[in-house]
Amino acid sequence: MNTMQLWFLLIVFMVVCALCWVALALFAPVALRERLRRLLGQRAVAGMGDAPRLRWIERVASVARPLTRLSIPEEGWEKSTLRTRFMNAGWRNQAAPTLYFAAKTALALLAPAVLAPVMLLRGDVSGRMVLMILLCGAALGYYLPNAVLARRVKRRRREIFETIPDALDLLTVCVEAGLSLERALVKVAAEIHIKSVVLAQEMQIVLMEMRAGFSKEKALRNFALRSGVEDVDTLVAMLIQSERFGTSVGDALRVYADNLRHKRRMIAEETAARIGLKLLFPLIFCIFPTLMMVLLGPAAIQISRAMSALASAR
Repeated sequence: MNTMQLWFLLIVFMVVCALCWVALALFAPVALRERLRRLLGQRAVAGMGDAPRLRWIERVASVARPLTRLSIPEEGWEKSTLRTRFMNAGWRNQAAPTLYFAAKTALALLAPAVLAPVMLLRGDVSGRMVLMILLCGAALGYYLPNAVLARRVKRRRREIFETIPDALDLLTVCVEAGLSLERALVKVAAEIHIKSVVLAQEMQIVLMEMRAGFSKEKALRNFALRSGVEDVDTLVAMLIQSERFGTSVGDALRVYADNLRHKRRMIAEETAARIGLKLLFPLIFCIFPTLMMVLLGPAAIQISRAMSALASAR
């Protein structure tokens, strides 16, 4: 192994380690990251750790801004569905679009740059195959941020969907105790923070919009737009209708919370019913071959020895 191959292996090792670190930072649940920080002795103090992080994000965005021009649409993307997906993912920072489009360009250029030395070192690959592999690598790198964004949106929607019935129970108790809807939202946002930080932040944004002069209907519809959950959209429509026609908000919240809880239970039962089918393929391709090898291996060895002894006796 020459020096060039050693350097190439070192570069590949560093790239793989960086990708694993980025994947861990992106896909690890928030609660798991918080527990890891506490285990390492890093106390999360509100307001103190966010400022350096925001400055670091702004620096990266300023450096990556030239790459953004290569992949950003010319006009109108702010009003497209991509902007809504940013809100559904919780990416509210102004640098999020810059980093997103810069990542698409950088990965589209980096993937062929990493694959090209591999193809050149092998030497037995045709030029057409090399070109096809490089194009596939560039396409994969370009669409990888789309997959990350879709996973982020899906995980955030699921968290809101699983937490909203408990929040509605608290909201029902507060409304039936005599509090207005605004004061009830304040109480629920303070209490639900223990279980779901995402839902608590969304409720706090609703309250801030109301204090800033937005109407209650506009603030609730913005909440439904930011969450991206169909059940939240239905809940907002129900609250608006209750406020408009003067019906009992507590009764409506109780009935809708029961429906959401029933829907959540049905989804959990459906997921549990799929486990048998999902375990079928690992059983067939991974466990059964080894089991048959262990059970039939000694018998096959004995039969082979007996056949060889019989053949030698003849």
